[in-house]
Amino acid sequence: MEQPPAWLPDGWTRDDASEEQIARERGVYGPFVDSLRELVDLAIRTEVDLPVVEEAHGQLRAINDRLRERLLDGPYGVRIGPNGGRNWGNAIMGLRNAIAPPLDIQTDGESRSWCDFELGAAYEGPPTLVHGGVTAFVLDHVFGAAAGADRRPRMTGTLTMRYLRGTPLGKLHAEAHVDRVEGWKSFVVGHLADDDGPTVEAEGIFILPRWARGDQRPKY
Repeated sequence: MEQPPAWLPDGWTRDDASEEQIARERGVYGPFVDSLRELVDLAIRTEVDLPVVEEAHGQLRAINDRLRERLLDGPYGVRIGPNGGRNWGNAIMGLRNAIAPPLDIQTDGESRSWCDFELGAAYEGPPTLVHGGVTAFVLDHVFGAAAGADRRPRMTGTLTMRYLRGTPLGKLHAEAHVDRVEGWKSFVVGHLADDDGPTVEAEGIFILPRWARGDQRPKY
């Protein structure tokens, strides 16, 4: 595997974890955070008696106290090393982030990205529909993955959305591709769709940051 550069931007941390260590963490945190996502859904949809909720609250407070015994001083960031990068705190695809749906975004390694995913009750805006801000949240990351498919990070400059109709909760598909590149700017287009076709179309400009333009730029 390629070694990370000597210099890293803020929020990027050198990580010398072995493949075995990373697999072990993935095996523990993945199911743990899946249960947290389920808890969020259950908190929205449960209709048990209130004393049951009060009892569960007490149990959760005890769990929180256990987890609070040792914490990072700040967010997770990106951990990068010879065995790849880990952005497990990411709000869209973070393995350790229960807010994340999460998305498993695929790329062609050049200029395209896509993913199939499901959004449930936690992402509702209008009744039975995905919140419009969540659709932007999703497409912003899918577009960034297309712009950064070559493993060079690019940041959102602009993102313009066209809402064609309401996006229903449930199974969805998102895809994007780089339409053209002008200097440090990648112009990306794509859409979000359900089984009946696109619900949101978008276009955006994604910019290679200054710290990633040199020969020692970090890749992930």
